[in-house]
Amino acid sequence: MTTFDERAIVHAFSDDALGEHDAVGLAAAIRRGEVSAAEAARDAGKRVRAVEARLGAVQAHVDIPARAAGTGGVFAGVPTFVKDNTDYRGLPTGHGSAAFRPRAARRHAPFTRQFLSSGVTVLGKTRLPEFGFSPTTEYEGAEPVRNPWHTGYSAGGSSGGSAALVAAGAVPIAHANDGGGSIRIPAACCGLVGLKPTRGRVVANAQSRQLPLDLVCDGIVSRSVRDAAAFLAAAEAYRRSPKLPPLGRVEGPSEQRLRIGFLLDSPNGVRSDTTTRAAVTQTVTALERLGHTVEPVELAVDPSFTDDFLTYWGMLSFLIGVTGRTVGADFDRRRMDSLSRGLREEYLRHWRRTPGVLRRLKRTRETYAASFRGLDLVLSPVLAHTTPPIGHLSPAVPYPTLIERILAYVAFTPVDNVVGTPSISVPTASATEDGLPVGVMFSGRPGGERKLLEVAFELEADRPFRRIQDL
Repeated sequence: MTTFDERAIVHAFSDDALGEHDAVGLAAAIRRGEVSAAEAARDAGKRVRAVEARLGAVQAHVDIPARAAGTGGVFAGVPTFVKDNTDYRGLPTGHGSAAFRPRAARRHAPFTRQFLSSGVTVLGKTRLPEFGFSPTTEYEGAEPVRNPWHTGYSAGGSSGGSAALVAAGAVPIAHANDGGGSIRIPAACCGLVGLKPTRGRVVANAQSRQLPLDLVCDGIVSRSVRDAAAFLAAAEAYRRSPKLPPLGRVEGPSEQRLRIGFLLDSPNGVRSDTTTRAAVTQTVTALERLGHTVEPVELAVDPSFTDDFLTYWGMLSFLIGVTGRTVGADFDRRRMDSLSRGLREEYLRHWRRTPGVLRRLKRTRETYAASFRGLDLVLSPVLAHTTPPIGHLSPAVPYPTLIERILAYVAFTPVDNVVGTPSISVPTASATEDGLPVGVMFSGRPGGERKLLEVAFELEADRPFRRIQDL
């Protein structure tokens, strides 16, 4: 195993073509001719190689990326990565699993085409935990993805590879997706902005669309709110959902003052830790100073929500075990990691509950909507406690202990996946004793991304996010 400096901070910011630009800023510099897209891709490749040995974030790196000459789009020429559970033509899709040998994708996934329409230059694919099931990007038989703010800690999951690269300054943005918190969790761990859109806002994931309840939504992780807003505008320009209100380009705070509810502990009774609670209460103070009305709120969910979500989660692992040969001819479910196996075994013990589980989970929309009466947004922690060290949530931990730890950590994010509502993680001024970021989360009504972005813009302007290159 590689030996790491337990307190290492890793970043790649330098005086090159990327500089300290976010994606919007870099695309503007490319349009002005200050740098070229080729220079941006070259220097991003150098940055990736400079940090990769210590972060372990990359699954596949394309040294000479394919790029269409004259490609337009809001992110034209911006280097980026695609998460390795989404097909990119010519690159294998491994889903973070050792249970099969991945083969090169024959075509782009629908979301990949939508992402490419923004003009990005794809440099490769980022690592994720097996099938995106874990809130940390760790493995039984391979090195983990490490947090650039402190390499002894998790980068989160399941979009941990993407978050590590963006936080370290290797690329300005990277693809992420979220089926239970997998955009917002690594964003919180790595000091980034991570917005999970409303279900249907971006093109649907081909696999999850076939399930009785589609939990997964694609997006990005970024270092600025304006990058998150620009991505959604570009996605809408490619394909607008007729079922949702148009969003357009959100470019800053609104003068409208909001009524915001907040909670410190999760709806299923998990109590957040002291540092996390402080981050939320400090955000409440900032919002009130900015003129918003903020009040405590209780989010009503069925008492069985956690058990029901766990059963559904286990069903997904069971289905992968049954259909695995569709991703690899040599797929062997016995080679799935202990978390995947434990979830599958848990489901097989309780599979008869499936109809009731689905009925109750779908009914969550009604109780959740009732909690929003009179409110514009809800503020909460992203996670019940701060980022854990590497090993705490490793799939090498025995399943009964591991699942207990996961449920005590991921206690806030899954509700928005079940209901389909938009939710954003934003960094705060708070930090742990070891200097790790602490995020907070805002959740909105279906189609309510504009209000989420506007309040995030306002908080970013009020107190700019901490920057790893300043440490």
